[in-house]
Amino acid sequence: MALEEDLKQRVAKFFRDEWVTRKGQKVPEYSDLKFANDAVELQATVLYADLSESTKLVNLFPAEFSAEVYKSYLHCAAQIIRAEGGAITSYDGDRIMAVFIGKTKNTTAVRAGLKINYACKKIVNPAIKSQYNIDFQAKQTVGIDTSKLFVARTGIRGSNDLVWVGRAANYAAKLTELDPSHPTWITKSVYDRMLEGSKLSQGRNMWESRVWKTMNNFSIYRSSWIWKV
Repeated sequence: MALEEDLKQRVAKFFRDEWVTRKGQKVPEYSDLKFANDAVELQATVLYADLSESTKLVNLFPAEFSAEVYKSYLHCAAQIIRAEGGAITSYDGDRIMAVFIGKTKNTTAVRAGLKINYACKKIVNPAIKSQYNIDFQAKQTVGIDTSKLFVARTGIRGSNDLVWVGRAANYAAKLTELDPSHPTWITKSVYDRMLEGSKLSQGRNMWESRVWKTMNNFSIYRSSWIWKV
């Protein structure tokens, strides 16, 4: 069968077939879903952690050094996410996506974000300064949102992934594009649902309210605080 005809048939089938959808109690694995219109729905909080100014990094410094920065940042982020109970769902160059579920998903995701900020400032950058005599400091941004997610399997056999459809996945990723001078950005939905211990430090609010003008004046919060790992 010609490739074009095969593609036409497969695409038509995707749009024609009914979806089989079920409520999820855990972050799904590839094996939990079929290639057909099969999906899991779950309430979840999504965290994206993104190394800022990576284009500038690779343009100005040797590939070996850039790779060391990538590896150091992503290793710290991944270890912190797992320690906070998050499930790592994908890596994409200099960023990592994770999903948190359960009653305290917003609190643990936010705590992970503040700890990633700590790791960048107190672990990665001191290690760079100790090894190299260069004018460079790693910067990063974490975005967090919470919503219902629709999870399906996409791709082809031998090369496939899970697609996460829902506001949280989209907004969390877009929040990482905001100013890294305040490295942790969360939506009001996350802020309203997290425990007080992730809002206040010795009576001081760690978060500043902001209006996300490019997203229809959506209400968000930002923080420059760190949380020791």
